Amino acid sequence: MAVKIKTKNGTIDVSNDVIATVVGGASTDNYGVVGMASKNQIRDNINEILKRENYARGVVIKQEANGIAIDVYIIVGYGTKISEISKNVQSKVKYSLESMLGISANSVNVFVQGVKLLND
Repeated sequence: MAVKIKTKNGTIDVSNDVIATVVGGASTDNYGVVGMASKNQIRDNINEILKRENYARGVVIKQEANGIAIDVYIIVGYGTKISEISKNVQSKVKYSLESMLGISANSVNVFVQGVKLLND
């Protein structure tokens, strides 16, 4: 499923994989976020940090009438304030989607799947 943007010259289709890559890049760009996690760690048999090519496994995109709702699954660093990291991820994802793709996100839900000890 893709997001359709209508312009005066035609229609632009943005696939969910592109949206997931933008969301994953914006999420991991925040201080305290170690990486993306799989939304179904048991089913995917992945208990590790997702690489850039697998960001779609850690992002769920739901189509709504006037925009999209996004669920982001992340792993945070030990000793960081999870509530502040989550707020930063939400604002950065919304800003990145609007500036890069012209898509407005109605909601950005952040799910912390784990905490990892940061190496010094």
